[in-house]
Amino acid sequence: MASSSGNSSSGGSSSLLQNSGSDEDLQQLVMDERKRKRMLSNRESARRSRMRKQKHLDELVGQVTQLRKDNSQILTAINVTTQHFLNVQAENCVLRAQTVELSNRLDSLTEILDFIGNNAAAAGCGPGGNGFWEGDQIVDHVVQPEGFLINPLNSIYLNQPIMASPDLFQY
Repeated sequence: MASSSGNSSSGGSSSLLQNSGSDEDLQQLVMDERKRKRMLSNRESARRSRMRKQKHLDELVGQVTQLRKDNSQILTAINVTTQHFLNVQAENCVLRAQTVELSNRLDSLTEILDFIGNNAAAAGCGPGGNGFWEGDQIVDHVVQPEGFLINPLNSIYLNQPIMASPDLFQY
């Protein structure tokens, strides 16, 4: 009986070894399955990460394109504004020159009026005077505002043209 119990115990340990081997195989299969799932999960995660990166890159490329377009529009606006500024500056220079010229003409006309007024007073023109000689005629109306010499448009030598830029109002 001892031999049969030894046999049975030896048979039991062999089934335990087989059972233990199948447990290890089962554990190995479970670990392999987990490893395979983890690899698939990692691949899917990497794919999603690449897709996010590609989407972000596409957004950045779109932003760069938009910023370049905006930059171009801003540069165009700056160039137009600069051109307008230069036109206004040129117009201001012309107007300043005209102001100086007109001031000089006004001063000259004022001097002429003073000279005529002083000569008329010395010659006795005006109310109760003898008149002012101009050529062969006596002129009493020289000091009147409607007089020939008083009107600056009648003084041809004083009527010099005021030159303006031909593109004065083109902006």
